Amino acid sequence: MASEETMTIHERHKYLRIMQKQYKQANRTRKQQLLNEMETVTGLHRKSLIRLMNSTIQKKERRKQRGPTYGPDIQYALQVISHSHNHICAERLQPNLVWMAKHLHAHEELELTPSMLGKLETISVSTVRRMLQKAPEKTRHRPRKQPKQRNQLSRAIPARRIPWDEKTPGHFEVDMVWHSGASASGEFVHSLQMIDVTTGWSERVATLGRSYRVVEDGFKRILTRLPFPVKEIHPDNGSEFLNNHLVRFWKEAFPGGKLSRSRPWQKNDNRFVEQKNDSLIRAYFGKERLDTVDQTNLLNHIYDRMWLFYNFFQPVMRLKEKIVIPVPGRHSKIKRIFDVPKPPFDRLCEAGVFSPAQIEELEAIRHATNTRQLIDEIYALIDQLFALPNARKGVPENAHDTLLYPFHLREEEVSSVTLSND
Repeated sequence: MASEETMTIHERHKYLRIMQKQYKQANRTRKQQLLNEMETVTGLHRKSLIRLMNSTIQKKERRKQRGPTYGPDIQYALQVISHSHNHICAERLQPNLVWMAKHLHAHEELELTPSMLGKLETISVSTVRRMLQKAPEKTRHRPRKQPKQRNQLSRAIPARRIPWDEKTPGHFEVDMVWHSGASASGEFVHSLQMIDVTTGWSERVATLGRSYRVVEDGFKRILTRLPFPVKEIHPDNGSEFLNNHLVRFWKEAFPGGKLSRSRPWQKNDNRFVEQKNDSLIRAYFGKERLDTVDQTNLLNHIYDRMWLFYNFFQPVMRLKEKIVIPVPGRHSKIKRIFDVPKPPFDRLCEAGVFSPAQIEELEAIRHATNTRQLIDEIYALIDQLFALPNARKGVPENAHDTLLYPFHLREEEVSSVTLSND
């Protein structure tokens, strides 16, 4: 019964209680054999084993019980910080506890003491996970897709996948999410989303329909707000992207940029934006139908607030390294190593794409923002969105009322708009 592993104290007591019954009924020779065996298995001294065999084998209570390391103040602070980060996982939350606690303290949302700050610096990921209440799991929905049609224009656009380890910001995956509800008939709202592969910077805009006019207006909204230049646009093979009007617009908006597309039927070529379609759009709005001008304009207002929250405060984990581990007789395993979670704004600062004046301006925006109030404001606006009525049957909605740059100004005034990446 020799064992190479060390017993826990509970396993040892259980084993000794079983052997005690044999020990009390054995003769002198048998007791010596049992003691030899117990000495080998447990590693205890022979005299200790004799005393235990002649007594009650129970675990003694601590003379002085150890109190909790983290009290109610830390519990409350974790709940406030988690709410301000929209209840992200403990792995992303723990490295960002200290700076967010200081940020909330500056906005008088959290009382912070040196003792609390020291505990937040040393608390482990597992302790954070235990102390936070488990949030209900979000329902994930896959975006609706139309049947693939042959697009002759796509032949002139190279098909590829942006590498996961792209070092330069500005390479954007692009996709469009339908808000059609149970029926895809009629005109309804779409969400146009762009995700920077390097930093996780995200941009969203709502359009009523997916005609080239409203999609082009959506891209203009994004380019006007985007604080760094676009180097590549990478959509899927949908006709809402691959048409002559949009290709002409992209070439005019950033002549030095690259245009690529996903390979047909390869959804993982747009993996970053597909993931964000779930976490940043479907998780908030589900598959409800949105089909009016008022809903489109309010959704754009919500996306303006989400732009501030997710790009300046929400930490993202980026893949740092892949290690291939050979497994004999099986396929190799891949071990993925992630870097320290940071907000996209911090990653852009580290990449050196901002000038000192831009950093100062954007830092001022972040410092002036109360994160806890911001996330509450987002959810309040979502409640207002779902309270709005849908379009009445037979009454058409005018998509031109949702445009930021009306198309009757296209020749005269749109050219005067200065894009951030010019």
